[in-house]
Amino acid sequence: MAPPSTPEQFSKHLTKYSADNNFSYLARTSDGSLIGCINVNEIVRGAFQSAFLGYYAFVPNHGQGRMKQAMALVISLAFGNLALHRLEANIQPSNIASLALVKSLGFRLEGYSPRYLKIAGTWQDHERYAITAEEWLA
Repeated sequence: MAPPSTPEQFSKHLTKYSADNNFSYLARTSDGSLIGCINVNEIVRGAFQSAFLGYYAFVPNHGQGRMKQAMALVISLAFGNLALHRLEANIQPSNIASLALVKSLGFRLEGYSPRYLKIAGTWQDHERYAITAEEWLA
């Protein structure tokens, strides 16, 4: 997932995240500087109570470890106010920083998905990581 870089892409972002099954959060420093964005995507209710987690750090903050606290807050919100039971993060195996982030937050590897998501016009392999509310609260 990449940040919207045109007015049209930003408009689509706002439309998507105004729906009841998608939420988007901006991560900021205490002085208000933007760190990144965390999205809770495609929430499925009923017996599943699950969603996909997407996130990215903005260039000045990429790879500096500043997303962990913001991710922890969003995960707590997802398992609290949003009443979800499970979050899944799908990560390209070459994305070392993202893999380190989810592992540091207690996500566990569930599997490998060849050609899982189309990114920049190419189907990319991903590793699937997940965490449940019970694991987060433990």
